[in-house]
Order: sequence, then structure tokens, then C-alpha cells
Amino acid sequence: MNKKKKQSWHQAFVIALIVLMALLLIFSRGYRAARRIRLPDNKPAEQNISVKATEHHNTTGRHNQSAEMKQTGPYAYQNINREMLLGKLNPATDPGFAMIDDDHASRPGMYMRREGYKAFRQMHQAARKEGIDLTIISATRTFDHQQRIWENKWNGRQGLHGDILAPDIADATERAREILRFSAMPGTSRHHWGTDIDLNSLNNAYFESGEGEKMYRWMKKNASVYGFCQPYTANGRLFDGGYEEEKWHWSYYPLATRFLDAFQDKVSYDDIEGFDGAHTARKLEVIERYVLNVDRECF
Repeated sequence: MNKKKKQSWHQAFVIALIVLMALLLIFSRGYRAARRIRLPDNKPAEQNISVKATEHHNTTGRHNQSAEMKQTGPYAYQNINREMLLGKLNPATDPGFAMIDDDHASRPGMYMRREGYKAFRQMHQAARKEGIDLTIISATRTFDHQQRIWENKWNGRQGLHGDILAPDIADATERAREILRFSAMPGTSRHHWGTDIDLNSLNNAYFESGEGEKMYRWMKKNASVYGFCQPYTANGRLFDGGYEEEKWHWSYYPLATRFLDAFQDKVSYDDIEGFDGAHTARKLEVIERYVLNVDRECF
């Protein structure tokens, strides 16, 4: 009897081990194993995330973009260089950018990648038909623009949330961490790519009632039809940490995913330099915990 029990236990153990190995194989194949930048060890990314690149509409409103598609056109992987990723460009003279019309913007002089802006115009028109106003209040930012934002906060010329002044935080790493709640380090902002826009307000509270809530609900329901996603949400991140939720921040996914892929392979911590507090980037793992840490819908 004891011998039979031991055999039965052994068989059950073998079967369980086989099932576990099969599950691990399935999950690992869904993970983006080709990434060169290590994700944080203590909070691994979800292992079953698929590559949902978005070039052509499907029946669900999402998009499909094959690996082959990513290798074609002006924003093919090989055509996206380090300067484009770091925001070291001039959208006013770059033929790949279009100036945003006054009807779509809170102020003149803003730019967006042409393909993304075309999609925004279509989305803007559809929203207006339903009584929703979409106004771009920030679009492409160069490295220099982001540096002004960052250093104004770093040096106390501009307060942080809750009237905190960054220089009051003596530890440089903690000072940078506090600024990073809502502002990217120069060279790491998605706004450098010309694919991302801020809409209507930079205050989450605006989107919780009245016209702001109506607008946000419409965007959550319809933005994906036009190729837009919200990169920084309260839930849905790949792992803990990163920027706070930004209900105003929307990204044109068909181009942004190409820039994100290129960023992972072509930008290193040695490239994140030239501004106050840059030395904290590596310790804070800003590439892994901020640049890569977006909502699954934008990954």
C-alpha cells in the first residue's frame, strides 16, 4: 500500500511539474523577450502582454501593426535616430511636423507629427459633433523646452504640487523623484517624439465633473478608434512606480510605439545628461520605471 501511495504521489508531482513548465512557456512567449533594457527586478512586467501596434483599424477600434510595417515609412525603426528620441530637433523646420491650427489649440506655435495630427483632426471633428471640445494645450516639446520645465522646478522657480519647492528637499534623488511625479526629465519625455498631446487641463480634478468628465468619458470610449491611448493611468501600468495618473495626456499609438521600441534600443543612461539633477537618472531607473512604464493599452 505504501509503495502504491509513493508511486501515485510521484506521478502527481511529475504531472504538476509538466503543467507548470507549459504555463511558463506560454507566458514567456507573450513577453517582449527582445527588450534590451532590463525591467526592474522587484516588480516584473506582466508576462502576457502582446504587441498591439496600431496602423490599420480593425472591427474593435484598436489597430494592428505588424513587425514588417514598423520597418517601413519615414518612422521605420532604422529611421528613428537618437536626436529624435531625445527631443534634440526643431519641429518648426522639420517637414515631418505640422503646425497645430488655432481651432485645435489653446495657443499658437505648437506642432505635432503630421500623421498623428491628421488623426487628431478626425477625432476632434467626431467629438465636436457630440458636443465635446478637445483643445490641445501642449504638444511637441524639444529637449530645451523640457529642460526649462524641469530646471524651473528643480531650482524652485516653479512650485510643485501642494506648494512644495523642490530645493526644500535636500536629497537630490528624492528631489528628482518628487518632480518626476508629473514632469519628465529632459530627454525622456514622450512629448519629444511629436506623438503626444495634453488636452483641456493639466489638473486631474477637471476631468472628474462637468464638461471635463464628459470629455474624459468620451475619450476613454472613442480615442482608440483614432489611434490614441492614455499612457499614464491610475491602473493598468506594467508595474508599480512611475508618473502619476494624467487624464489629460494622450498618445498617438501607431507612431509612439515605434519611438518607444527605438528608445529602448538606442538610448542609454549616458544620453540622459545636460541638465540639473541628471545624475539621479540611473539610480531612479527613469528609463525602466518611467519611460517604459505605461498603460498596457499604450505598450
